[in-house]
Amino acid sequence: MASKLLFLVTLTILIALPFFAYPASSAKDVPPTAPVPSRTICEYTPNPSYCTSALPNQTADVYAYGRFSIRKALWQSRKFLSLVDNYLKLPSALSITAIRALEDCRLLTSLSIDYLSSTYQTVNTTSKILSTMEADDLQTVLSAVLTNKQTCLDGLQATGLAWNIKNDLSVPLSDDSKLCSVSLALFKKGWVGKKKRKTTWRLTRAQRLFRHGRLPLKMSNRTREIYERARGRKQQSDQGGVLVSNIVTVSKDGRGNFTTITDAVNAAPNNTDAANGYFLIYVTAGVYEEYISIPKNKKNLMMLGAGINRTIITGNRSVADGWTTFNSATFAVVAPNFVAVDITFRNTAGAIKHQAVALRSGADLSTFYRCSFEGYQDTLYPHSLRQFYRECDIYGTIDFIFGNAAVVLQNCNIYARLPMSGQFNVITAQGRTDPNQNTGISIHNCTVRAADELASSNQTVQTYLGRPWKEYSRTVYMQSFLDGLLNPSGWSIWSGDFALSTLYYAEYGNTGPGSDTTNRVTWPGYHVINATDACNFTLSNFLLGDDWLPKTRVPYTAGLI
Repeated sequence: MASKLLFLVTLTILIALPFFAYPASSAKDVPPTAPVPSRTICEYTPNPSYCTSALPNQTADVYAYGRFSIRKALWQSRKFLSLVDNYLKLPSALSITAIRALEDCRLLTSLSIDYLSSTYQTVNTTSKILSTMEADDLQTVLSAVLTNKQTCLDGLQATGLAWNIKNDLSVPLSDDSKLCSVSLALFKKGWVGKKKRKTTWRLTRAQRLFRHGRLPLKMSNRTREIYERARGRKQQSDQGGVLVSNIVTVSKDGRGNFTTITDAVNAAPNNTDAANGYFLIYVTAGVYEEYISIPKNKKNLMMLGAGINRTIITGNRSVADGWTTFNSATFAVVAPNFVAVDITFRNTAGAIKHQAVALRSGADLSTFYRCSFEGYQDTLYPHSLRQFYRECDIYGTIDFIFGNAAVVLQNCNIYARLPMSGQFNVITAQGRTDPNQNTGISIHNCTVRAADELASSNQTVQTYLGRPWKEYSRTVYMQSFLDGLLNPSGWSIWSGDFALSTLYYAEYGNTGPGSDTTNRVTWPGYHVINATDACNFTLSNFLLGDDWLPKTRVPYTAGLI
């Protein structure tokens, strides 16, 4: 009897051993290859209870769980896309606003399926820490999947959809978001190592090359002839210039290849190989009243204008007129490696029409150089993925730089305009929803001041650096000039105490009358940081810019100044 009892106790311990090998509280210390029960690995995720219900009840390593969750997220995204398509087949039952919201969801879900598919192809064949750039690539697209789902959900909730339809879509979408959060956390646990932080303080080669403000282009003699004829002047030496495979010109007077930018974009080749250079669209001076959308297959496209306020792309869509915030954009791009230079992007809807986007970018590794973005509420929408803005002008009133990209604005002029009576100005509204997303807004060596219309109005308008649109909102101002228009508290709430302990807002080395941090907010998530922490948000570290920006030949500062 005693021996039988001993056998049963021993058997019980052996069966239970995997569950106690790594206690839940130490999940972060579990090696990626260690087999553990799902409830243990789920402690690493933001929502352990949902994670436990979503993963199989078994013992496995983080790589097996990660593959399972990403594969399941891909399957659920395909299922959701089918559901959206079914509703879009019945347009007579839907308002035009609801149709537009569903069309946004279809685009966003299609992109998410691409991102999840490419991620799964990698993780399904690899059980080790990835290279820094490859890990950042996949963490970026998984972050974008979460952003896409949140954008879809926000659009649906803002429309006049019938309750049963809204519920039919929102419930699976919410579950999909939770599963993608699990996937992102497990990917970070298994495949992402520690970044090697750089502390660059000196000028880069690109900075030295561009200290005279030129953007040299490297092209064939025939392409150069077309370009020089379009500009009416000769391009200087192309040594070290941007590689251009082909060029077309847009001119409203009919002297170019096209009279509209949309036609030029449609004519661009699909999936251009980066090794062959950019397909260049030169847009001559003029006002182009167009709504332009550059789809995902128009890769490696460069659009060059004649200069700020000379080449102007303008529209006036707004939420007040029945558009979603997402599709109110005058100019929208999701094609990777997009570059825009010397162009003004404008939305003229005005403050009275509320959300009205001038430019929306969901283009990975996109660059905007010497451009201007003009609007009031929600002017510039860096929606998702990795983006860089250099020497740009940004005008607006409420939340006029917003979204959930990993974005650096460098050497830019940020102008607060005159809002409607009773309103205040907020510069940023960053939309990070998950602590594992590698997203945020880094504003480096910029100038924040009042636009002429506000400065000359003799009105006192409270202006703030930002407010938390989503729970893990993250924004940093570094080595920038902050003028005296700012409220001394610096930052504004969104609603009550929402996100005040989970956000990350920081300031480092700013100057000007608005830079005094003595009377700043005392939220748990607000910080005055040192140089070591600020380095995390430099171009080299936050965007790994040294790996992809040099080919654009746009000047940049790699580290702190």
